[in-house]
Amino acid sequence: QVQLVQSGGGLVQAGGSLRLSCAASGRTFSLYAMGWFRQAPGKEREFVAGIRWSAGFTYYTDSVKGRFAISRDNAKATAYLQMNSLKPDDTAVYYCAARGGSYYLPFSFDAQDYGYWGQGTQVTVSS
Repeated sequence: QVQLVQSGGGLVQAGGSLRLSCAASGRTFSLYAMGWFRQAPGKEREFVAGIRWSAGFTYYTDSVKGRFAISRDNAKATAYLQMNSLKPDDTAVYYCAARGGSYYLPFSFDAQDYGYWGQGTQVTVSS
């Protein structure tokens, strides 16, 4: 089993920053693609940011580009999402996810391709 444990999140005013963490168990973290997704009330879960096993390749949805940054520390088996210049529209439950066995596959933006998920953490941005 692969366990993903999230931390961070909370309530912040517009323009503020938060950092989410996702710690993974197992010894194959360095080969997993990692993604961050979010889901707002009444909306579908959407891709936010992702990173391949090679940290030099990152991906972002247009609405967060330039404000959010995904990173990973393979030695700590942890992925991060740094969120700056937060907006009320960023309010959602944020989930980290891992995609194993993807070394030979293109990066995926589809939540259904990720087999392991964190418990989710609430991010609320007030105006």
